[in-house]
Amino acid sequence: MSERLSSSTSMAALGATLLPKKAMAATRSALPFVSSPRRLSSRSLLRLSSSSNYSSSSSSFHLNPRLFQVGRGMSSMAARCAASDPAQLRSAREDIKDLLKSTFCHPILVRLGWHDSGTYDKNIEDWPQRGGANGSLRYEVELKHAANAGLINALKLIQPIKDKYTDVTYADLFQLASATAIEEAGGPKIPMQYGRVDVTGPEQCPVEGKLPDAGPPSPAQHLRDVFYRMGLNDKEIVALSGAHTLGRSRPERSGWGKPETKYTKDGPGAPGGQSWTVQWLKFDNSYFKDIKAQRDEDLLVLPTDAALFEDPSFKVYAEKYAEDQETFFKDYAEAHAKLSNLGAKFDPPEGISIDDGPKAAAPEPFVAAKYSSGEKKRELSDAMRQKIRAEYEAIGGSPNKPLQSNYFLNIMIVVAVLAILTSLLGN
Repeated sequence: MSERLSSSTSMAALGATLLPKKAMAATRSALPFVSSPRRLSSRSLLRLSSSSNYSSSSSSFHLNPRLFQVGRGMSSMAARCAASDPAQLRSAREDIKDLLKSTFCHPILVRLGWHDSGTYDKNIEDWPQRGGANGSLRYEVELKHAANAGLINALKLIQPIKDKYTDVTYADLFQLASATAIEEAGGPKIPMQYGRVDVTGPEQCPVEGKLPDAGPPSPAQHLRDVFYRMGLNDKEIVALSGAHTLGRSRPERSGWGKPETKYTKDGPGAPGGQSWTVQWLKFDNSYFKDIKAQRDEDLLVLPTDAALFEDPSFKVYAEKYAEDQETFFKDYAEAHAKLSNLGAKFDPPEGISIDDGPKAAAPEPFVAAKYSSGEKKRELSDAMRQKIRAEYEAIGGSPNKPLQSNYFLNIMIVVAVLAILTSLLGN
């Protein structure tokens, strides 16, 4: 568990979760590793290659009984936590930030959220059959999917936070962890909504095969087949691919990358693997610059990475992001937020925001805005208020109190008197 590297990640490069040595040893004792890369049937773009869910002696799945009791007898908890508590979500976010500082697990937490939402099928209307961000990834049957190899380690990392905040759903916690990891790695602020409802049993998990591969025969078409099914477009595919700026891959566990490079030989965490970027725990637009240049043999380029500059439609966005990080951040934040909502059922239906600041104080009433001597007020623009104030003071009114009689009636009377005088004078 010292290092949870994705073999590749089209949806979010989520190569590595890095833990201190003390945490590594503790995890190894509970979580068997893959005995051979052949255990992984496909080279998933979203696969975490190390710390596999499978033992070397059999295909049985080994879980920490306490940690993953949710897969057996915690459906009642999921039902009880259908709507997350905003205060607990905010506190959980702070705990996730502390976790990131101590373990450098940004890549695997991003991957956790994306794998839960990335099973969505826009052609299926019913929930939860349509897949998506519903917390189903916590169940054994889905964790055993080849593309999810190693994600048990991400669950182990955040389970203590779930235990602490029981009124936060797994679906929300996965997406909260993913967005927080991006932001804490230097990425953009993501406009997230919460209140996702959890599925209540393993029978509600999606079938295997929903996530993309790293080296298909036609990389660009494969990306479109998978992401179009989710309702995402070419711009969003390219923007999300930019999250490959995080993480690294290990060949002995995924079939991709080098055993070690000058950028990974010293960690952080366990040394080794091959990264897509030089600073592989920093979120920026380096991925696009490095993929475009392809001048550094120590940086990883997968077939689906190269396709971004080979396919005419993808290339338009990839070129733009390589030149303009601000545009990349903007488009990435929007795409990530959209991905995190795929297939989710929200309670309340409009979702919950935990980024709302304190409400602004009500504007000071402007007396001249009154239409009568009563208390009914109408909101006016600043320009209109200034105009009314000037007119109000011109006929003897004060900004701090109303005229004794109706302001507009006074104006009408003055106009009528002037009209009568004009008529008399004319006669």
